[in-house]
Amino acid sequence: MPTRSAFPVATRLIAIVVMGWLAFASRTAPACSQDKDPTVEQLAKDPALFLQSAGKRLKWEEPADPARILGPIYFVGTKGLGVFLITGTEGHVLIYTGMPNSGPLIEKSIRQLGFKPGDVKLILTGHAHIDHVGGHAHLKQVCGARIAMMREEQELFESGGKLDFHYSSYKEFLFEPAEVDVVFNDEDEIKLGDISIKALLTPGHTRGSTSYVTKVTDSGKSYTVVFPDGTGINPGYHLSDKPSYPGIEANYRRTLKTLESLQPDVWLAPHNEAYGLNAKLERVAKEGAKAWLDLAGYQKWVATRRAAFEATLAAERASHSKTD
Repeated sequence: MPTRSAFPVATRLIAIVVMGWLAFASRTAPACSQDKDPTVEQLAKDPALFLQSAGKRLKWEEPADPARILGPIYFVGTKGLGVFLITGTEGHVLIYTGMPNSGPLIEKSIRQLGFKPGDVKLILTGHAHIDHVGGHAHLKQVCGARIAMMREEQELFESGGKLDFHYSSYKEFLFEPAEVDVVFNDEDEIKLGDISIKALLTPGHTRGSTSYVTKVTDSGKSYTVVFPDGTGINPGYHLSDKPSYPGIEANYRRTLKTLESLQPDVWLAPHNEAYGLNAKLERVAKEGAKAWLDLAGYQKWVATRRAAFEATLAAERASHSKTD
């Protein structure tokens, strides 16, 4: 049985993780803050508020300058959301597509970099939520690309979000569906010309959340790049007490173990604040490729995700014990 202090400690950690992710407050903010930001409890009860708040605070729909990251990898996302172009000899791969209105912004960014949207042949995502697949249908049509997806995520994506275990009844979370052209499985290699990307099933955030691992060369040096996904525990998710879906706790444990086993030189994520996009871009002029090398940052991030997971479980169990 949890100690008397377990619930408050867990609750504080969850609040730090969630509110920090939304950029609502820093860890040093006073406990009696007078701001009007919504609480974790309010966000859990009102998913539409959660989406609106996150999008506004983190600038999910504001244009951003495209940039080369490393080797054939380019950033083509918005100020808040990561969208990545991997160029190849037989066409390009796009990972994530942001919010529904991001499609034209991504097209423009691709052109600004000197590439043609029509050369994008495959579109991937880490999970089928509106902020990461919102532009899939648009870009599939514009680019003539195929959409490839983990088998466990196909049904959710093709439903346009209507089969989401948590957000299905909220119209704000629905997106334009499209047909999945290529279905892959855990540990499959996705190949397009000289591009090879390994897909890893990392469920939790959704049943089919997917992380990717690829190797790229920059100035004669080889780098392992990881696109981690699946660890987010959104307000309102339940892991053990009336779980949001059967097996969700085990899924998160599997995902954390998988991500902890990876040793990337570079990591890129669907939310730019997670991997410090702006800070790294500022360092590129002086440091070049070294600005992106961040194994320690990746390991710290994964540790934070595990802490949030354990804190959520502790809070749920403490709350349940109080009602017994």
